[in-house]
Amino acid sequence: RAVAMSVSHSSRLNKLVREQYVRLPQDGLVQVTYVWIDGSGEGVRCKSRTLDKEPKSIEDVPEWNFDGSSTAQAEGSNSDMFLVPVRMFRDPFCLDPNKLVLCEVLKYNRKPAETNLRHTCKKVMDLVKDSHPWFGMEQEYTLLGINGHPYGWPDNGFPGPQGPYYCGVGADKVYGRDIVESHYKACLYAGVKICGTNAEVMPSQWEFQVGPCEGIEMGDHLWMARFILHRVCEDFGVVATLDPKPMTGNWNGAGCHTNYSTEEMRREGGLKHIEAAIEKLSKRHDYHICVYDPRGGRDNSRRLTGHHETSNIFEFSAGVANRGASIRIPRQVGQDGYGYFEDRRPAANCDPYAVTEAIMRTTVLNETGVETKDYTDH
Repeated sequence: RAVAMSVSHSSRLNKLVREQYVRLPQDGLVQVTYVWIDGSGEGVRCKSRTLDKEPKSIEDVPEWNFDGSSTAQAEGSNSDMFLVPVRMFRDPFCLDPNKLVLCEVLKYNRKPAETNLRHTCKKVMDLVKDSHPWFGMEQEYTLLGINGHPYGWPDNGFPGPQGPYYCGVGADKVYGRDIVESHYKACLYAGVKICGTNAEVMPSQWEFQVGPCEGIEMGDHLWMARFILHRVCEDFGVVATLDPKPMTGNWNGAGCHTNYSTEEMRREGGLKHIEAAIEKLSKRHDYHICVYDPRGGRDNSRRLTGHHETSNIFEFSAGVANRGASIRIPRQVGQDGYGYFEDRRPAANCDPYAVTEAIMRTTVLNETGVETKDYTDH
């Protein structure tokens, strides 16, 4: 009874009935679901339309519009916003030939919406493309019942202390694996570059990894993986939160550790380029903290305490195999002398466009201080 109370009403509808309709032929018509980031900078929205043939590339998907006054992106008196398709995926919910399409949001004057951080990220990635930046992001999240309590936790209390849950197996150690495995399969079907998953340190907390992705592709694939996660959770009747510290007290927070390398870091002798990049990052800590969560560091201040495998938000640190540092160089990279490094500071609810753009501005474009340069004229 307790479990039944913690899932949504919609999830209890008979899913076998839905299957009957999903399998119906479409006679060449295609359902396209447009996905975009709303005015919160964290939420995703979607709506669908019919195209008369299957789009073979993103250029075949027409622009569309939506009511920005209902997504905290415009005023009611001038509410139309443009949806500009940027990347297409297969639809794991309605199946082939249907598509999911990630979109940028433009205002009525064709300027990017305030939470469209992809726009400047794309400009920066175009500028640095010769360095071939690769990223891999580790998205931690927590499953909540519809009542806002971590899924599977006792109604009036807490599970046992952390220890047996990380990469755990067994009904008393992991909660919600069906959701995690469904999300993994859905991402593979869609063409999202998901590369792994595991149970995390706090019970009901999980992680999936996306990458390696080059340049702007990182943000595109992580945002679509997040959309698919929320959509899968909807079917199961639970909620996935990206809050960086969903439970106060002696519980791990949730981050989005970002692994990064350029072509020269991946070559023999690349360690010196890794160390040079870390040196640049050390001088720009405040700027990075400011862009690593949607509230200018306030969300991360609840997580980056220096405890629970985090660094202190006020101090920059780096080390080999050190999970309590801002930047971790994997032990294997230290031994090989080339590879990548991990920035452990980004919060679970970060915008991957903002994170990857900031890393490129600092390590390749050599920006310093808290101000950023405008590359519009380049």
